[in-house]
Amino acid sequence: MSDSKTVSENTGENKTPANFIHAMIEEDIRNGKNGGRVHTRFPPEPNGYLHIGHAKSICLNFGTALKYNGKCNLRFDDTNPVKEDVEYVDSIRYDVHWLGFDWEGREFYASDYFPMLYEFAEKLILKGKAYVCDLTAEQIAEQKGTPTRPGQESPYRNRTPEENLDLFRRMKAGEFPDGSRVLRAKIDMASPNMHMRDPILYRIIHTEHHRTGNQWCIYPMYDFAHGQSDSIEGITHSICTLEFEVHRPLYDWCIRELEIFAPQQIEFARLNVTYTVMSKRKLLELVKNNYVSGWDDPRMPTISGLRRRGYTPESIRNFSDLVGVAKRENVIDVGLLEFCIREDLNKKAQRVMGVLNPVKLIIDNYPEGLTEEMPAVNNPEDPEAGTRKVPFTRELYIEREDFMEDPPSKFFRLAPGREVRLKYAYIIKCESVVKDPVSGEITEIHCTYDPETLSGRPESNRKVKGTLHWVSAAHAVEAEIRLYDRLFMSEDPEDVPEGEDYKKNLNPDSLKVIRGYVEPFAANTKPLDKFQFERLGYFCADSDTTAAKPVFNRTVALKDSWAKAKS
Repeated sequence: MSDSKTVSENTGENKTPANFIHAMIEEDIRNGKNGGRVHTRFPPEPNGYLHIGHAKSICLNFGTALKYNGKCNLRFDDTNPVKEDVEYVDSIRYDVHWLGFDWEGREFYASDYFPMLYEFAEKLILKGKAYVCDLTAEQIAEQKGTPTRPGQESPYRNRTPEENLDLFRRMKAGEFPDGSRVLRAKIDMASPNMHMRDPILYRIIHTEHHRTGNQWCIYPMYDFAHGQSDSIEGITHSICTLEFEVHRPLYDWCIRELEIFAPQQIEFARLNVTYTVMSKRKLLELVKNNYVSGWDDPRMPTISGLRRRGYTPESIRNFSDLVGVAKRENVIDVGLLEFCIREDLNKKAQRVMGVLNPVKLIIDNYPEGLTEEMPAVNNPEDPEAGTRKVPFTRELYIEREDFMEDPPSKFFRLAPGREVRLKYAYIIKCESVVKDPVSGEITEIHCTYDPETLSGRPESNRKVKGTLHWVSAAHAVEAEIRLYDRLFMSEDPEDVPEGEDYKKNLNPDSLKVIRGYVEPFAANTKPLDKFQFERLGYFCADSDTTAAKPVFNRTVALKDSWAKAKS
């Protein structure tokens, strides 16, 4: 696809190690390891939608393959049919492509390898390296011990290979109920690494699988399927997040005992972002309990939520580059992500005028019935973007916040007796206001204009301090404006006292829906069209095509708190 080509062109020629992983890969290439091949994979579980942390992993795995003229597989770790769904598979495919990467037909599933994984399990049984255990999950957990106390061996640990093989085949045949038996590796119940204390390799699950149907009722654990799937595919560098570092000895043990090709597992720090939860379990809870409208709610850190909010693939890839690849856990300021989308949209977004909190402004000396077409710049950062025509009439809408009856000294917008320029149009002067007799709220602002001050004309050389955006009342298009803010109020939403719920940190003002007006140009939008509402922020046309009127989601405000804090 074209996006993938763009990423390849931007990345493929850069041979400088960008991080410690690339340095290790270059050392392998110099030493001729794996014949100089570089083959990575992105292995998501299809049990939810991908989030910004997965985006970093996608960029790292696919970007590494592109940089070293290698390959990257997309492999779904579909080993738990209870939690998996085709919906998640489809969303993952779409997200990876949308980010600009392509797996070139190398789409695989752990379920592709179920027959081989089963054969591997039988091989371990016959070698005396695996056994069928009848303990319950609770009993296994209790007998595992603690990091400072050795575990107890299962009473079934010394079954003969023949007995284990018979029981395992009967497990496969469906003779036993869920939870009644498991296959465990026979390693070391006194190991300081808890993952090496006879870990479970297979469990019984009588649930239909989204690809294999009811063909299987035993399923491999991730720790067993992961390494062997890497080996089967010839993966050279198995790049994982840091929590899998303690799993690596088991990964290596399985490879060694099975005597198969050995990929190298390399761990990096997962992405943590302020004001965000990254646990897929917690994100699913927010969706299922209707704290958000779905996986693609623009407040969610999912790739689909960021896309619907107006984020671009380029901004997310740039964010991943700026975050870098670390060996230690850290937390990234969400302001950096917001900085990246501002930087990208500033170059690309169509400028339009919109009014979110309108008050009517009437120019008393402007001819009634007259409509002028004012030329407006589409994007000052892009000379090729051209101009558009914006209708200007006697009655306009401006932002209520742009007028004050009794302004402070540094208020440079409209006030009684004060002049401002209407962007792309004339200088006006406030003459009077009309108020609601009951509430006292201003309903109309009456002004006069100077016809010699039309913006862009040589004779319009008079300067004023304030410039306001506006929309013609006769041409204004009513729109629903969704003002999104951070979903959580706390920088670390999960930092709550023991026994309390992280959801107490949910921000009650994370979404405000208001009625506003936009100029006619902005009404003819397609889903996900991006705009800068002048002086207000960046907005994206929502992907809900069933709405009766245009809907715009606020992507991010104009103010860049992150860049300011770092300067």
